[in-house]
Amino acid sequence: MICIASLPSMAQQLEGEVTYERVFHWAKIYSRLTYLSNEEKDRIKQTWGNDDEYKEKMVLLFNEKQTFYTYKKKEENEGGYSWNREEYKIYRNLEKETKTDIMEMLGKVHIVEDSLKAPNWKVMNKIKEVAGHMCMMAVTEDTIKGQKITAWFANDIALSAGPELYSGLPGMILELEVNDGEITVTAQEVKMRPVAAAELELPKKVKGKKIDNKQYATLVTAHIRDSIKAHRNPFWALPY
Repeated sequence: MICIASLPSMAQQLEGEVTYERVFHWAKIYSRLTYLSNEEKDRIKQTWGNDDEYKEKMVLLFNEKQTFYTYKKKEENEGGYSWNREEYKIYRNLEKETKTDIMEMLGKVHIVEDSLKAPNWKVMNKIKEVAGHMCMMAVTEDTIKGQKITAWFANDIALSAGPELYSGLPGMILELEVNDGEITVTAQEVKMRPVAAAELELPKKVKGKKIDNKQYATLVTAHIRDSIKAHRNPFWALPY
């Protein structure tokens, strides 16, 4: 149980946006998948070569009632290679404690709609600065994917929100780490600004298969199990 009674009161309006940099270290990810076939390992080498690091910018828009997390739109003057991004829009209604995750996986778009359940976080006695905010460390585990999750959350942004599929701490999560650095998601900038309701609203029409938390867990578990049996990488068709 996390006590939030000691958190500082916030005079300013709790709304704004956080820009994150999400970094994948593919060599670390694939080295853990010991069941991969030689064909899969060769495919990985052909795909990534010696450059196993992939970076992309993400953005979290928030107010006291809702959050929305997705890819950050590229500026016109930004260069660099642009991947064909899969559907990935993560909505949280903090007031109603509900979630809507629009994710492309297993060859189609799935819409996960259900109640918002916080992970079983354990707050640690460690602090560090992220994007100008002093943050505390917390850890949990994704039991479905078998991942160790480390989060750093800011007490001075007293909103139970964060990037990717994670929230449930007494402060904004400004950094996430999966399996000791296989993936890191780190806040680059925190900008407090008015956020229009339209920026946080769900699309009026979304094409996809609607499922709940239990069905999502069943799908992912079965896919990972089948991939292990077939000696192939489950994350070609599944967000890591």
